Amino acid sequence: MSLFLQVILDGLWAGLLYGLIAAGLSLIWGVMDVLNFAHGDFLMVGMYVSFFLGFLFKADPLVSWIASGIFLFLFGMLTYKLIISRILGKAMAPLLATFGLSMMVKNFVLNRFSPNFRILESTILEGRSFMVGDVIVPLPQFVTSLFALVVLGLLYWMLTRTRFGWAVQATALDGEAARLMGVNTEKIFLLVFGIGGACVGIAGGLLPSYLATHPDVGTLFSLIAFMIVAMGGFGSVPGALVAAVMVGLIESLAGFYIGPVYKYIAVFGIYLVVILIRPKGLFGW
Repeated sequence: MSLFLQVILDGLWAGLLYGLIAAGLSLIWGVMDVLNFAHGDFLMVGMYVSFFLGFLFKADPLVSWIASGIFLFLFGMLTYKLIISRILGKAMAPLLATFGLSMMVKNFVLNRFSPNFRILESTILEGRSFMVGDVIVPLPQFVTSLFALVVLGLLYWMLTRTRFGWAVQATALDGEAARLMGVNTEKIFLLVFGIGGACVGIAGGLLPSYLATHPDVGTLFSLIAFMIVAMGGFGSVPGALVAAVMVGLIESLAGFYIGPVYKYIAVFGIYLVVILIRPKGLFGW
């Protein structure tokens, strides 16, 4: 029984992290109908910001996540202002543009910092854990999961309990009607892209406490995030969280009880089933 609980908790930690990464992508997709192909590279940039703050200035990821979140918030707004705003609504153009941005960012990091894996040593949480009965709870994953829950809770509160959140929802449902009601949709789009960047930046800022940083680190995370957004429903933060926990649990259970090589087969199999039954996702707007 304790072994089963260990596997479940491992899946839960992964799922909550996936939820934080996917939430920003879901928000951007739901509000603007833009698939940010560079989302995984935003995560990678956030990890490099946190890593170098730790390596150069001894800032622990428990602190440097703030800088990563702020940097990616600004980077997200800059991406919207310089790229997305010029091609928004032009069919495949935003997807192709963010694909180009992804390649540019990845190759810049690859050439500037090399493809080497970089591990941040002597972090506050490094190697620490505690026991709950016979179950081991690793502190880095546990703390990252708590951060993910808090950020997702704040994001949900902002979207459902504030004037800004109501404006975001109105823009997502009908941008033209929102403009006629006095909503500055251009400002909403700008801030939504920034918030999407901040979410993945916070996740990236925390990850160096237990994960190596390298130029391709965001690739798998971005694929999983795209799948989670489609499963949970475009623009739905609760949907992203539910789908992310489902993915984390399936990944952990299949990886342990069937075999590590089959875990993503199981994950993408469940994804196909959900999409066939509910094409708009579990909680789509």
